[in-house]
Amino acid sequence: MTAYKLLYTKQARKDAKKVVSSGLKSKVEDLLEILRANPFQKYPPYESLIGELKGAYSRRINIQHRLVYQVYQDEKIVKVIRMWTHYE
Repeated sequence: MTAYKLLYTKQARKDAKKVVSSGLKSKVEDLLEILRANPFQKYPPYESLIGELKGAYSRRINIQHRLVYQVYQDEKIVKVIRMWTHYE
């Protein structure tokens, strides 16, 4: 199976700096590897988002933070939207 290409929004790149400084880097890297291989892998669980982010998915980084992404099946692209809390 072909790996997915990861693209990052400007916001996700900003979030990446917070991730590194908060010590969550390895956890996020693990999640990104899963997304690269198969963004619909069942574990760790993901949820489909609604409202403004309809069509996007979310996976938990920890109790507070989420990794939010969209999948473009045909292009084999995963667009990482956020890598931090969406409660700010």
